Amino acid sequence: MEHFVVSARKYRPQTFKDVVGQQAITNTLLNAIENNHLAQALLFTGPRGVGKTTCARILAKMINSDGTETDEDFAFNIFELDAASNNSVDDIRNLTDQVRIPPQVGKYKVYIIDEVHMLSQAAFNAFLKTLEEPPKHCIFILATTEKHKIIPTILSRCQIFDFKRITVKDAKAYLQYIAEEQGVSAEDDALHIIAQKADGAMRDALSIFDRVVSFSGKNLTRQAVTENLNVLDYETYFESTDLILQNKIPELLLLFNNTLSKGFDGHHYIAGLASHFRDLLVSKTENTIALLEVGDQTKQKYLEQSRKATRDFLIQGIHLANDCDLKYKSSKNQRLLVELCLMQLASITFDGEKKNSRHYIIPPSYFKNKGITPVVVSVPKKQESNEVSDETEQAIVNPIEPVAKTVEAFQVKEPPKIILKQETKRKSGLSLSSLKTKKEHQIRQMNVVIDEEDLPKDDFTERELLKVWNTYIENLQKSGKRNLASILSIDKPKLKETTIHLEFPTETNKLEIERNQYDLLGFIRKSLNNFDIDLAITVNEVMEKQYAYTPIEKFEKLKEKNPNIELLKKAFNLDV
Repeated sequence: MEHFVVSARKYRPQTFKDVVGQQAITNTLLNAIENNHLAQALLFTGPRGVGKTTCARILAKMINSDGTETDEDFAFNIFELDAASNNSVDDIRNLTDQVRIPPQVGKYKVYIIDEVHMLSQAAFNAFLKTLEEPPKHCIFILATTEKHKIIPTILSRCQIFDFKRITVKDAKAYLQYIAEEQGVSAEDDALHIIAQKADGAMRDALSIFDRVVSFSGKNLTRQAVTENLNVLDYETYFESTDLILQNKIPELLLLFNNTLSKGFDGHHYIAGLASHFRDLLVSKTENTIALLEVGDQTKQKYLEQSRKATRDFLIQGIHLANDCDLKYKSSKNQRLLVELCLMQLASITFDGEKKNSRHYIIPPSYFKNKGITPVVVSVPKKQESNEVSDETEQAIVNPIEPVAKTVEAFQVKEPPKIILKQETKRKSGLSLSSLKTKKEHQIRQMNVVIDEEDLPKDDFTERELLKVWNTYIENLQKSGKRNLASILSIDKPKLKETTIHLEFPTETNKLEIERNQYDLLGFIRKSLNNFDIDLAITVNEVMEKQYAYTPIEKFEKLKEKNPNIELLKKAFNLDV
């Protein structure tokens, strides 16, 4: 079996021209070598797999070759130290002892210290003096992924080069080159997914490429890549968005369940959906299409689907999906959270079944029987979707409008008996007058409908009225409304025709009865079978003296009835 060399080692760049995605740094280093302007302490920092160690080796080789002997190996002049395992003070002291010895061949001895942030505090301090004033034949190249862990005194002695992440475009182009070198037929979308999965690291991209090639052979397809890397395919999000736009909630939940069954978690799905909405929003404007980091075939699909979705929908969708993403980790029922978000997304453009909001206080047939000609109210064009029968088209009444406007909407042959007065002055909702007005409005509503000839108007006597009156007071006492029952007991009702007259000592008593007159009149009218009964209340302040409220007033009342009470009080020295 032939020994296999992974692509990351097999295709490691040998010159600065082969380094992917770091043109600014490689050009700077080349110019520094050509102009003899290279610092003796360099710090290469950046994410993993972006070419820090590779550039350090190429630089070490180039400064010794002097541009003539490019094929000569100067490995004995290059010393690599892994600071992760050699991070003690003794290791650094051994290194500083070797620095004093000049190279036997070539001009420079190059010390590459990888993962330099792993050195201990004492090792850093032991390295300071040597790093600040190294011998002229020595160059230090420090590499790290975590620059913030290096002490400032080391940073100030180095020339710092910040390596950037490899873009998806550059990584995909290099993967295409590797695929051609190995004779692998790869789809554009497949390489794009690998480049995205690498997350800016070229070494990771090459490792993923080797793994997928081992899985699918010489034919690298998008389906094989998504299956092997266990990443959600673009098609899942395209299908999800189509179902959301069509308001198909059951199918959307089934698709989400199918995604979970494949081993993906809901967090991955909803975060990807938010990114998908972002890509659709980017696709709606020609100037921002360049921000869409996908293959050419997938880009066409994004352009087609972006035409189906409105800008407002996409912005609201991104907001909902992002909110679900933020709440996912803290949620105790994570699946329900994602499903609720999907239902909300599918309801953004859902109008629902518009219910017919035209209810009628008085049916049209009632006016037809009374010989009243109704006025036909036209339906606005916005309500064309609401189907209205021929009978209901004759009278359309909005239930929230005042009853007075309802009556005025019909041309009546005979004038109504009750004239409704509309309040023009606005009142506070918490004032006593507003409560009174509310009850009066309820009475008027009742009178508008029942003030007709076909309603019962049986005769009754004042004795029958008193019997019903006392029954109502008893009912109030049983229900716990003793204050109202006490007020109704102050005066005996007097009947004049069909009007009940009451007289109370204070305005407060009158207001209390007016607040509850709707229930009172309803009970009396129904009990006596006469709907012409009305109520008239007056205030007589002279009556107030007839009632005792304080203990002293009660004592004076009792003394008027029986003067001996005063003697009883003095005899036993009683207090009121």
